[in-house]
Amino acid sequence: MPSDKPPSEDTLQRRVRRFAAVSGSVGGVAMKAAGARLFGFTPNAKREAAELTAALGGLKGPIMKVAQMLATIPDLVPPEYAAELKELQTNAPAMGWPFVRRRMRAELGEGWEARFAEFGREAAAAASLGQVHKAALPDGRLVACKLQYPDMASAVESDLQQLKILLAVHKRLDTAIDTSSVAVEIGACLREELDYILEARHMALYREMLAPEAGVRVPDVIPELTTARLLTMSWLEGRGLLTLKGAPQDVRNRAADILFRAWWRPFARFGAIHGDPHLGNYSVYGENSDIGINLLDFGCIRTFGPKFVGGVVDLYRALETGDASLAVHAYETWGFKGLSREIIEVLNIWARFIYAPMLEDRERTVADGIAPSEYGRAQAFEVHRRLRALGPVKPPREFVFMDRAAIGLGGVFLHLGAELNFHRLFNSAIENFDLVTVRARQSEAFARAGVPLPNPEGDA
Repeated sequence: MPSDKPPSEDTLQRRVRRFAAVSGSVGGVAMKAAGARLFGFTPNAKREAAELTAALGGLKGPIMKVAQMLATIPDLVPPEYAAELKELQTNAPAMGWPFVRRRMRAELGEGWEARFAEFGREAAAAASLGQVHKAALPDGRLVACKLQYPDMASAVESDLQQLKILLAVHKRLDTAIDTSSVAVEIGACLREELDYILEARHMALYREMLAPEAGVRVPDVIPELTTARLLTMSWLEGRGLLTLKGAPQDVRNRAADILFRAWWRPFARFGAIHGDPHLGNYSVYGENSDIGINLLDFGCIRTFGPKFVGGVVDLYRALETGDASLAVHAYETWGFKGLSREIIEVLNIWARFIYAPMLEDRERTVADGIAPSEYGRAQAFEVHRRLRALGPVKPPREFVFMDRAAIGLGGVFLHLGAELNFHRLFNSAIENFDLVTVRARQSEAFARAGVPLPNPEGDA
């Protein structure tokens, strides 16, 4: 639980230093861009975006995670910025061995190295909030040790203040969407991502939810080597998802089929989603048609009450049958308020784009002939243009990651060039759906994993 005590002077000093570092790095790039425009020079968006990415990557921490999140929300940042910021998801620089040694001692105590037969000094992967090292236990098991960077709690609070400022400016300049719920939901997610005990529980939840699905592997947690800032789990051998780009069509389809079921089964049956479905969070094991998918990161898991899940099913049925009143009911179930007929028509533009692959009973790609670089861009532009005149619309906070995850998952399918009958896959996922059954499954599975149960009404 959050403390009611004011932060210590040391914590305040760290936050001030962090605020200054972020402001200086991001502000420097912004000032250069503004100066170019002020004096009539042609701005170089691609170079500015690369400089911003370099600044954020050097800072590490949650501001980099926020940048990744913003980059995946359609039409919120220019395409040049989105392309550069997405690189932060897989190319973050790692911290060196002296840092690792200190952090491991802080989490497991003196003599921590004796608890491992081997411990890799070089990071196997590095991201925004921590990095992963491959190690071996005395009994021979290979494990992955995910180690959080220092002072992340202070960094989160400082960086969220930066985000509030950024979104407040955005709100004044752009009247299409009220972004206040964006800040609330991103803040809640970032604070949860700092808690590796919660992530371990999410991992246990996903192991249970996906147990019937062939071809999906979730790591085992090593509880005696796990703390709030160190997560030790079984090492899952695999290779990057993009190694399949040159594989035969049936192999790529197999991978996409597994990913679809691994994402939609937990949502439709248990009200849980993986809110960060980017390429770096998956790996592939096996060969040819006998492949499977490793799920590697569970820091951004979002859970929903049955009513929210029901709204997703209702909107699908509404678009499938042309039932306008059912569409209104779905939006109101999610918490949209004061919707006029014109705004509902605009929201349906985006809804039809998201649901499009599931509405057609045929094999197709997600984009269906549209260039991957243009995926969703025309729809986002049209929605944004029309909401500037009709809005602002305030999306419920659940939408921040639901929408982001849907786009992210579609992006993975585009990278794979998958051709599937998404209609049949989706209808299989929602078969025999009802609110009471979802709640019963939640109650049982969440309790066993130690994960808090979502609001029973599914409200924000």
